[in-house]
Amino acid sequence: MSVSIDSNQICSFDTDEFQEQRPASELTVITVPDKAMSAVELNGGRVYITEAEADALTVAGAADGRKNLKATDSDSVI
Repeated sequence: MSVSIDSNQICSFDTDEFQEQRPASELTVITVPDKAMSAVELNGGRVYITEAEADALTVAGAADGRKNLKATDSDSVI
């Protein structure tokens, strides 16, 4: 999967299932707690992205709907 953003803030997502282009302003980056990952919802599904990609999307104009997760297990390194 790859994510790219052009100079007009158009975001391109290229996955095994589909290719999609959307203006960054139409996207919201979310946190998926059970996977502890960021994602963007597209075409009724989720595209999981790295934190660097999430940051780049928000800089380009996507809404930042991420939530900070905190560990509750005493064995956690966090």
